Amino acid sequence: MPRKQYAIIGIGRFGSSIAKTLSEMGFDVLAIDSDEHRIQEVSKIVTQAVTADSTDEEALRSLGLRNFDVVVVAIGEDIQSSILTTLILKEMDIPTILVKAQNELHGKVLTRIGADKVIFPERDMGVRVAHHLTSPNVLDYIEISEDYSIVEMKASEPMIGSNLKELNIRVRYSCNVMAIKRGNQMNIAPSPDERLKPDDILVIVGQKNDLLKMELGLEE
Repeated sequence: MPRKQYAIIGIGRFGSSIAKTLSEMGFDVLAIDSDEHRIQEVSKIVTQAVTADSTDEEALRSLGLRNFDVVVVAIGEDIQSSILTTLILKEMDIPTILVKAQNELHGKVLTRIGADKVIFPERDMGVRVAHHLTSPNVLDYIEISEDYSIVEMKASEPMIGSNLKELNIRVRYSCNVMAIKRGNQMNIAPSPDERLKPDDILVIVGQKNDLLKMELGLEE
């Protein structure tokens, strides 16, 4: 089975981070940016790096982007270029287009014109930091839709030794424990009789308001 191919357009901090991580995971990565200096810097870590204007349809077509499985548009401040690039990629029938948005309005426009997934790195990082500040046991917070999120939460002191039936998270907070991470082991759909140990991490899904109540309630 051939390896997936990824193209990253816009090699700022966000784009270069994605390109580097994908390359380290062993995938073929094409990096595209209009800034030659950025392309020179990233050329050492990706499969191919090209200086090009992503708003130039001919330039993008000449790079053979239709052969790529996923194209990530990680353009920074230039919202117009981000939207135009996404439109061109959509017309090229790219299988999956992910686009970084600067704000909610930008995100709505990107969704309207056909982006498969819109990413809000600054907003999402802000949400994660806020949850970590209010509940130090929250290790990660991932939005999966407008209403639902997943929380990775370290078992707090009062929870250790209790089982899931006793904690009664589903009834008390309308949230579901999907898994328990214990060291390198992942227990999917754990038994209600599973007792929590120190350093256990719970993976919990629920509506955002319910998760917030749960985070604060389980700290007590």
